[in-house]
Amino acid sequence: MDITGLKSLNMGNPFRFRSKVSLFRPLFTSLHFKPITHFSPRLCSFCSLNGSAETSKEGSLPQGVGGAVKEASHSRILQVVLVSPQIPGNTGCIARTCAASAVGLHLVGPLGYKVDDTKLKRAGLDYWPYVVVKIHNSWEDFRDYFRQQEGEKRLLAFTKRGTKIHSEFSYKKGDYLLFGAETTGLPPEALLDCKTKPFGGGTLKIPMVETYVRCLNLSVSVGIALYEASRQLNYEQFQIPSETCIPTEETLITEDILA
Repeated sequence: MDITGLKSLNMGNPFRFRSKVSLFRPLFTSLHFKPITHFSPRLCSFCSLNGSAETSKEGSLPQGVGGAVKEASHSRILQVVLVSPQIPGNTGCIARTCAASAVGLHLVGPLGYKVDDTKLKRAGLDYWPYVVVKIHNSWEDFRDYFRQQEGEKRLLAFTKRGTKIHSEFSYKKGDYLLFGAETTGLPPEALLDCKTKPFGGGTLKIPMVETYVRCLNLSVSVGIALYEASRQLNYEQFQIPSETCIPTEETLITEDILA
């Protein structure tokens, strides 16, 4: 068959689709969303922690951070620590994960953004009232805070060069899961503290194929590590009584459409 003849054919494009917006327009026009103005205990039975949010001089955290959280217990089961995070969207997603798993979040400076960054607020959606966030100006400030905490505790560093695989490690109550910056990882002083007794618990790694990918996304890594630790501890922090939550008039989204 003459190939040039094919070029002369005036064929319509069989792969013409409507845009995503137009595809879902009938759905959104037919649905009527009514904001939830009451507080459901079911939504907070997994999200209660003690403490309150503290901010730095660089700005203010999203409005209402920790506002729906009431002091529940002095024994914190797990904590997530981000050391010098650079991307606000990642931090927002991690805050959402912490809210869903009843885990406190620590941000250790210097940060790569202001804590009132719009992207940070947007990534955390309206879950900020259900996560306790504490900001430390430097690693030294966090170290001092950590040493003052009562009870059994350990520092666990997650790094590509970790000596143990995260799922083969035995987690304990009081573990602090440390993650470094998206571009540089954990600083040397943090790694040293994680390797040194009495509080250092070692370095862990999440296995991956490094042929094509340099590293996992920070928020993905936190989710993998946090839920493995929670699984080993029988999701104990999920069982905090709903009475420890404070009713809020904030609008709550029960489901993310096209998230």
